[in-house]
Amino acid sequence: VARKLGQLLEGELKVSIPVINVSGATGQTGHAKMLSANADGYTMEIMTGDTFALLAQPKATLKLADFIPLGILIQQASGFFVAENSPMKTWADVEAAAHQRTLKVAITGFESPDDLTVSYFAARGMKLSPVPYAKPSERYTSIIGGHADLLYEQAGDVRSFVDSKQIRPVIFFYGSKVGAFPDVPNSTALGHNITLAQFRVVLVKAGTDPAKVKLLADAIAKAAQTPDFKAYLKEQYADEASFVPADQVKPYMEKWLDEARHLMAAIPAKK
Repeated sequence: VARKLGQLLEGELKVSIPVINVSGATGQTGHAKMLSANADGYTMEIMTGDTFALLAQPKATLKLADFIPLGILIQQASGFFVAENSPMKTWADVEAAAHQRTLKVAITGFESPDDLTVSYFAARGMKLSPVPYAKPSERYTSIIGGHADLLYEQAGDVRSFVDSKQIRPVIFFYGSKVGAFPDVPNSTALGHNITLAQFRVVLVKAGTDPAKVKLLADAIAKAAQTPDFKAYLKEQYADEASFVPADQVKPYMEKWLDEARHLMAAIPAKK
């Protein structure tokens, strides 16, 4: 997302926009890097829903007041994936297997939406054990190599593996069917109120000059409406209506946090 946005913004803002990958601690390492920079608009962060979910924790150290959102660029349905050669072909197979033996689930990190979802089903009798992987590539291939039984991910992030028929989804945690996968059930249709979309939002540090905030937010809004970015959303199996402008992001984030807290409350182990 950062690379695609950077390409579109460079021409509009007339500056170079290098992208720096910062992994670790469910995104907190990258977030801390943004917060340690000057509040001058020259350092932006792409925060994922994985990191944002940490704000829902009762003793959260991350705060909404620490940053200014410039726009949500992408929203995707998360799901559980299995290897193509897995004996588990459907969600019903996964449920049956998880009542017989412990299934390892590759996740981003503890206290993430991945972890919350695993804990939700574990609290309902399924034997699921979360296994965090800091490096996305290792997480993606964990089910192919047999190191994990399930992968919590978004289809767009693992499209190359899906298209090459190495892995496939068995359930999506969304309020509706995912168009590209009409045969894959969604959580709400099965009676599970888990619909936390994976989203990526652009942030700058609180205290940034309002004029610079507006300049960046306007440029991002313009980039999000380009045919190039809309084609990118399609490639990522993302919601076509993904973009949320700067002035509507906080209500979106607050609603998302409410759902995350509701999910936590439904998990005894997370109280």
